[in-house]
Amino acid sequence: MTVRGLHKTYPGVMALRGVSLSLLPGEVHMLLGENGAGKSTLVKVLAGAVKPDAGAELRMAGQTIEIQSPRHSRDLGISVIHQELNLIPNLSAAQNMLLGREQRGRFGQLEHGAMRERARRALHKLGVELNVDCPVEQLSVAQQQLVEIGAALLDECRVLILDEPTSALAQHEVKKLGEVLGLLKGEGVAILYITHRFEEVFEFGDRATIFRDGEVVGECPLAETDRAKLIQMMVGRDVSSVFPSRSVAIGEPLLEVRGLTSETGITNVSFHVRAGEVLALAGLMGSGRTEVARALFGADKSAKGAVTLCGKPLVLGSVERAVSAGLALVPEDRKYEGLVLGLSVGKNVTLAGLRHNRGKLGQILGPAEASAVAELSKKLSIKAYSSAQLAGTLSGGNQQKVVLAKWLHTGARVFILDEPTRGIDVGAKQEIYNLMNQLLGQGAGIIMISSELPEVLGMADRIIVMCEGRVSGELTREEATPDRFLELATAFSQPVADAVVEAVPA
Repeated sequence: MTVRGLHKTYPGVMALRGVSLSLLPGEVHMLLGENGAGKSTLVKVLAGAVKPDAGAELRMAGQTIEIQSPRHSRDLGISVIHQELNLIPNLSAAQNMLLGREQRGRFGQLEHGAMRERARRALHKLGVELNVDCPVEQLSVAQQQLVEIGAALLDECRVLILDEPTSALAQHEVKKLGEVLGLLKGEGVAILYITHRFEEVFEFGDRATIFRDGEVVGECPLAETDRAKLIQMMVGRDVSSVFPSRSVAIGEPLLEVRGLTSETGITNVSFHVRAGEVLALAGLMGSGRTEVARALFGADKSAKGAVTLCGKPLVLGSVERAVSAGLALVPEDRKYEGLVLGLSVGKNVTLAGLRHNRGKLGQILGPAEASAVAELSKKLSIKAYSSAQLAGTLSGGNQQKVVLAKWLHTGARVFILDEPTRGIDVGAKQEIYNLMNQLLGQGAGIIMISSELPEVLGMADRIIVMCEGRVSGELTREEATPDRFLELATAFSQPVADAVVEAVPA
């Protein structure tokens, strides 16, 4: 498949500028670029969800094509596996795979047995054995992803597009995906793979195209380049020091937690966070890190414990009380818990701090609201054509900045950042780290939850390690070697080998 001269303009912004690339059979082609570089727009064009501007040329098997709709794209042999999987939870794996491809008998009845067998054969082709009658909501994320890939094979897929396929996968599941990619390459499928994880770029990829500001700025065989060169092309600046240094004096405790316990599985958790300090909550998946964040923020009504915030007791169980006291939570799932995707950037930024923009009679003061949005958008370098742009149309990195802007608007003193850089590119990560340092310089305290040990070591002043809902130890940055971290992260259990590998990313 080849694309030549692809342009796409939205009101006030040029999303794609003369993009050209080729996808070859039996090749994994990596598509790299910062959030907002145009990758998602290209995927939407190829998926038939967005029509390009006039003048673009798309060709498959030597013939010029014009993709009319998502169904037409699928009929052409183009399949897209999105980061947020498109499955119906209460339907079985087979029903999801055959949705829109149902087999019917002479009298129109569904041929359930034949459909189940087709689903089994497609999954078997991928080396996957699972119960196709099982509702997909009972499957792991990795299994759900394989169900979608299996459905693509039913359509005689010629081009497979994978958008951030490993963002929610454990290491052993990533390895399985790599095996599946090898099988698909052997079948002659052309694979377009979007990721921000450079270890996957070089492990899985054959060739890479790099986007910046809607344009192709480079293309190269991956055997002939390295990580530093790719990053330089992506961001157009030096990010050799991804974790910025800081010289902030650490002050008095802002948040003190004693005996935090909840029905969600955390037991007797105690720690403190000081002004100017990043405290990392680290541990394997399922260790209770996010549960601690939700308990402190009032989202968990069953939470009990003694909490002091800015010198005053905080009664748990109310989000409103937590926000009023100066606590902020940037959740792990920014799309569904951090934003209202159908509202504008401006409305999202001011949503949690409406009291700051109200007059004596409770009315919203439009000029004050607009001024606050403009100031925060500039401060965080939010890329949007205006404050009226819908939050759901922004890139992942810019959505994360909007969530941060929302809490900056409240005047929060303690920020809980749950996986703050998940799914965003290296340039946007550095911007988030710089913002964290700015907050610390203004006297804030930060609790950072991260699954990436390099990020923990690069940003944290102290590290609280959790295992099975309890604190298993505390480490300084200097003490936090991979071996010591894993010793504490598995202190109360016998981990499977794959979980251990996941905790120490390359």
